[in-house]
Amino acid sequence: MTDLPNPSSPFRIGTRGSPLALAQAHETRARLSAAFDLVEEAFEIVVIKTTGDRVLDRPLKEIGGKGLFTREIEDAMLKGEIDIAVHSMKDMPVEQPGGLLLDCYLPREDVRDAFISPSGGTLAGLDAGTKVGTSSLRRKAQLLNRRPDLEVVEFRGNVQTRLKKLEDGVAACTFLAMAGLNRLGMSDIVSSAIEPEEMLPAVAQGAIGIERRADDMRAAAMLEAIHHTPTGQRLAAERAFLAALDGSCETPIAGLAELNGGQLRLRGEILRTDGSEAVSDECSGAIEDADALGRDLAAGLLNRAGEGFFDWR
Repeated sequence: MTDLPNPSSPFRIGTRGSPLALAQAHETRARLSAAFDLVEEAFEIVVIKTTGDRVLDRPLKEIGGKGLFTREIEDAMLKGEIDIAVHSMKDMPVEQPGGLLLDCYLPREDVRDAFISPSGGTLAGLDAGTKVGTSSLRRKAQLLNRRPDLEVVEFRGNVQTRLKKLEDGVAACTFLAMAGLNRLGMSDIVSSAIEPEEMLPAVAQGAIGIERRADDMRAAAMLEAIHHTPTGQRLAAERAFLAALDGSCETPIAGLAELNGGQLRLRGEILRTDGSEAVSDECSGAIEDADALGRDLAAGLLNRAGEGFFDWR
């Protein structure tokens, strides 16, 4: 590659401005810098504020869902204002805007949810009536399905905002992703990690995806050098599962793919929005059949759930 970036013509990395988003952008820059032996100044991190970051006083379902965390960043890329965009994959819609491509993933972090409580303890040990803060419909539905005696309160904002809400007594405890806390060097605040067998994580939780313009061959070549194939294989199954369910921030869906040799195991769960019912299953097959496994698992769950399963109550 002859047109590598340099300090006078840097490669522009678009990101949200939260501490976690910036940590993910810095990881991307570090991996690209190492892959091509470039100085840090050959990259520029461009912070773009999204609707999801600006509007914090309403649930996501009321203001539009997952695209709220990506739309402005993708618009900037289509306008040529940035070269690539770094995303938390659990925030990404399954459809990309025309002209953009998502085909690079960094090595996946810990997929588990973290239970956070200033008083310590575990989810199972909570007293009836305890207030639990979360903005995730998936976590809310899973929690109410397992512990209908708890009270769930709306809890939006970045990691630091949610921890401040805990300090202020808005809720007694909350959930965060282990991956984000690990990337922020904050794993010490975790009261307990919740195994997937207890609460299956969000589709693509713990994974960083890097989006580019489809016609940008320089970006394609650079990202190919840092792409983690096993993560891409796992997400192919999970996102096919999500797409077949028409999944968004408005539907409680969980899914996790794991690799074992040449085989892929995919677990999935869908829940009524009030947690009153959950339907789960799993399947296994060859890694190259990841897309088909995701679609087949989704079809089976929808068939068992019946019409109107996701309807609001």
